[in-house]
Amino acid sequence: MTSSIDLPSTPVARAAFAVVQASESPSVANHSIRSFLFAELLAKHEGAQNDAAYDRGLLFAACIMHDLGTGTKAPGEERFEVEGADLAADILTRHGVAAGDVDRVWEAIALHSSPGIAERRGLLAYLTTEGIGIDFGHKADVVMSQEQRIHAEYPRLDMVKSLTDSIVTHAARSAAAAPRYSLPGELARERKEQGVSAIELAASSSVWGC
Repeated sequence: MTSSIDLPSTPVARAAFAVVQASESPSVANHSIRSFLFAELLAKHEGAQNDAAYDRGLLFAACIMHDLGTGTKAPGEERFEVEGADLAADILTRHGVAAGDVDRVWEAIALHSSPGIAERRGLLAYLTTEGIGIDFGHKADVVMSQEQRIHAEYPRLDMVKSLTDSIVTHAARSAAAAPRYSLPGELARERKEQGVSAIELAASSSVWGC
């Protein structure tokens, strides 16, 4: 299966990408791009691109901006997933995206670290969460035909540690940013108690390695 790895180039897509590049580390930004490309490959593999609910532009928006809450534009007053969703919603609204579509993207981003929930909130939330998961090695077999091209264009740059660093830094900004048992809360606790998080340890033995 040969697929294009070109990214959407609409005005709203360019605006979203610009914010990501300006506020996130290159490692986290590349993770977001790969998450989109992997989500698109998964959609093709499962025939979801023929679903009436499939929207490439919205999928790009959700994937590319899903970690905005770890970047420099996030205020650090709430969980990074929520702040990222709020930032994304503001960008989409300012570019004239319909309110219902903005809400779908908000939900996909806010729930992307909630496995078992996101997958039941519609196609966009499902593909967003699964695309992100593939970049951590989940369902990697689906994208093996294209992963070398994608990784060559958007290298990992020690992504798991870099992303964990960003989440933990954000979590330290307020108590509400790292509630107990949330992903940011657990990553912060593991780093404090053990010096390394479970997700980093798991990444070392994953199919992508880091």
